[in-house]
Amino acid sequence: MAAAGKPGSKRRLSKADRCEQMIETALEIIRENGADALTLGYLAERAGVSKPIAYEHFGTRSGLLIALYRRIDEKQVRALLGCLATAQHELDEVARLIARAYMTCHSASGPEGHAISAALMGDPQMEAVQQDLRDGCVRIIADALARFSKLSRDTLEQRCVGIVGAAEALSRDMTRGRLDKVEAIENLTALIVSGIDPR
Repeated sequence: MAAAGKPGSKRRLSKADRCEQMIETALEIIRENGADALTLGYLAERAGVSKPIAYEHFGTRSGLLIALYRRIDEKQVRALLGCLATAQHELDEVARLIARAYMTCHSASGPEGHAISAALMGDPQMEAVQQDLRDGCVRIIADALARFSKLSRDTLEQRCVGIVGAAEALSRDMTRGRLDKVEAIENLTALIVSGIDPR
């Protein structure tokens, strides 16, 4: 066997790269077989690592699912902030950018995000994570919409909680094929515009 670092040897992955590899493999497992098939043992087998390595990275199955949920959320937040950075000064445009970023992220991630969330229903740790991520999303949307609304900041954030809830429901129907992406974007845009009490 070739020594590490010599030509022909397998490069050892850094801890961060190994984590990334396992997260991608876990998403593949969910995509192919559903969330119920995802265990740390099966992940280790598919990723070509030992079980202790999988446990070292994620601790428990819940820890793995939470890491996957965070990954999907990070992509969504990056997409949303990227779109908002290009926004002009019209409410309709900003509302549409928010709606498009949200639905594009969920469309790209497929049904995995909802499957991961469903697999963690009732998990107290997941409930805290979801609340934290939801609060962050609400703040981003409220920041983007504040200049268009007559509402106080507290009331606007409460409305944005409803907007995020509506976005979740619409994206779930979209991934199930009950409406298409364009319809989901149009409906969410309309809900945002009508829901913030525009100036």
